[in-house]
Amino acid sequence: MRRLRVIRGWKDLQAGDRGAALAMGSFDGVHRGHQRVIALAAKAAGELAAPLGVITFDPHPRVYFRPNEPAFRLMKPDQQARALEALGVDILYVLPLDPELANMTDREFAARVLHQGLGARHVAVGFDNSFGKDRTGSPETMRAYGQEMGFGVSVAEPVADGEGEKFSSTAVREALREGHPEVAAAILGRPFAIEGAVQRGRQLGRKLGFPTANIPLADYVTPRFGVYATRTRLPDGREIPGVANIGVNPTVDGVTIPLLEVWLFAFDEDIYDQVIETDLVAFLRPEEKFESLDVMTAQVMHDAQAARDLLTPDFD
Repeated sequence: MRRLRVIRGWKDLQAGDRGAALAMGSFDGVHRGHQRVIALAAKAAGELAAPLGVITFDPHPRVYFRPNEPAFRLMKPDQQARALEALGVDILYVLPLDPELANMTDREFAARVLHQGLGARHVAVGFDNSFGKDRTGSPETMRAYGQEMGFGVSVAEPVADGEGEKFSSTAVREALREGHPEVAAAILGRPFAIEGAVQRGRQLGRKLGFPTANIPLADYVTPRFGVYATRTRLPDGREIPGVANIGVNPTVDGVTIPLLEVWLFAFDEDIYDQVIETDLVAFLRPEEKFESLDVMTAQVMHDAQAARDLLTPDFD
């Protein structure tokens, strides 16, 4: 597999970093709709013998323009880069969304960033893409600018499920908030996964017989609080089935920040401070407060068996 190069910025690039066929968007989640846009750029890259590039923005436009909204990200940058690399992307252009970029008209963006800065040979966008100050740019204006400035343009049609629902990052977030990780996975083309460094806690789970690896949710969209069947990837590539709670664990006093607390089955190693990635496979039950730790422990053991039953391929 080709290695992805990450280039931050669009100014004063070397000749070898310019001239790609580009897919443009936020690509939070790199879901199946995004993959259609990238496939169009890949087709053009092949025809032009050009590198395949993807443009994203940092921070995400929603963070920049609406900073006070709740956390919503579906991916961390490293997860996004891995997903794009798996699709054969050669170059990821991370454009700094700063006042200069935010105040460019759509024409200025096409001329200064795409044409002069990146030397784009082709630009693929989604059917609902908008760009430039006040989002005045559209696929139609992009086509006009491409014809004027000498780069090709292709527009991806909407991708939908069997019932006609369009695949979107918003739909993924709604599915997760409602406790339907399988719906999110169908849109993404893979399970939604939370990645982070394992933090040290009070080790209460270990004392009760179910040691957990605890990960802050940070900027991720907050899934429905509750218990999930999971699969976790360790830094060495091993994948471990388990069961996890997402929430504030109301039975235990002092927990105020939502956490992913995952119990990795048949696993007893020190992974504090290591970065792990946990897939949410299935929602088992809502989070609840128990009358005692004994009652909570009994329920956790029941949840663990339910997860094992669901993840039976891992226990053959």
